[in-house]
Amino acid sequence: MPVPLIQPFAAIRPAAGLAQDVAAPPYDVLSSNEARAMAEGKPDSFLHVSKAEIDLPPETDPYAPEVYAEAAQNMQTLLTRGILKRDGAPCYYAYRMIMGDHSQIGLVAAGSVEAYDANRIRKHEFTRPAKEDDRVRQIEAVGAHTGPVLTAHRPNADVAAVLDAAAEGTPASDVTGPGGVRHTVWVIEDAQAIDRLTKAFDAMEAIYIADGHHRSAAGSRVAAAHKAKNPNHTGNEFYNRFLIVSFPEDQMQIFDYNRVIQDLAGLSEQAFLEAVKGPFDVSPSAGQAKPKKAAEFGMYLGGKWYLLTPREALPMDDPVARLDVSVLYDRLLAPILKIGDQRRDSRIDFVGGIRGLDGLEKRVNSGEMAVAFALHATSMGDLLAVADAGEVMPPKSTWFEPKLADGLVSLPVE
Repeated sequence: MPVPLIQPFAAIRPAAGLAQDVAAPPYDVLSSNEARAMAEGKPDSFLHVSKAEIDLPPETDPYAPEVYAEAAQNMQTLLTRGILKRDGAPCYYAYRMIMGDHSQIGLVAAGSVEAYDANRIRKHEFTRPAKEDDRVRQIEAVGAHTGPVLTAHRPNADVAAVLDAAAEGTPASDVTGPGGVRHTVWVIEDAQAIDRLTKAFDAMEAIYIADGHHRSAAGSRVAAAHKAKNPNHTGNEFYNRFLIVSFPEDQMQIFDYNRVIQDLAGLSEQAFLEAVKGPFDVSPSAGQAKPKKAAEFGMYLGGKWYLLTPREALPMDDPVARLDVSVLYDRLLAPILKIGDQRRDSRIDFVGGIRGLDGLEKRVNSGEMAVAFALHATSMGDLLAVADAGEVMPPKSTWFEPKLADGLVSLPVE
């Protein structure tokens, strides 16, 4: 019998009243130095688990074996001291994030590795082996999935009803993180509510990974390794699951993910501008050229902003080629600026839209970069279309905000 798409689980969570001390930004949005500064004087911060190199000499390689050993020790210390506790029975958890005027409420659950391997939990990005390796070692070291995978599901009335009802109760944790983002978690332990959620998700054709492709791929690898060592494997073991937080796709918020390029591939600014006028209509902009719709691009060059629009129609029947990130790459970055593999070419960098267009100007005005491009945000509809087609988006196509916190809910492997 197939394993359900999602299942409840007995989470490792902060003890009552301690969530504010524990909660931390995701491990991959901070440098080691930033994490070290943020955790200073905060012995209960989950950064001591997720970024354990901060407790070792500054020159320590973040991927060294001693870092994972330190993470394991720090996790055990938080459990031994009662800072973290494990729930006594399987539950689901409602998780709400509020950032400014934006609010979204989703479900924390154990996602099925079997469903992931069968592409029922769908991907839209390639992963890098080194980053997968890091997450595998982290999961095995601490004995838990501590970094939640952000997923999306199509809106569902049953799921919404249970989550909204849960949010009327007393929260298990309610913390404010960096940037003023509020993270609130409620425990869903009622058997009927749990059954309703499990059945609602199991009736879905698929759910979609929004952020966390390396964490989910690592979860699949951990499960495969444990299965190989277990002659009595049934499929119901904890190691066959990974930690997800799933939100209805119409509540999720994608920001633009912009590009900066180090040089003009040997062209002068004027020659480059003329070259761009081949595939694009180029209009000078009086102020910052922030795209207002798809197929518009802002370009910052030589202290001036320009608005670019493609001269030729987009290939609307191709869910990848029609993306703005693909149009910019295929018609400008590759042929004119000679950018190769965007995942490996050192001449390109990416700037999350949360930094605004001021962040692009700063990189160019400093002389660090020669030109910047502002894009319109990829839509959730485009993301779902790419995943449903079994295709892969170009690197750095989406920037989700707000980000999930680490440490509020973890999924034990055993």
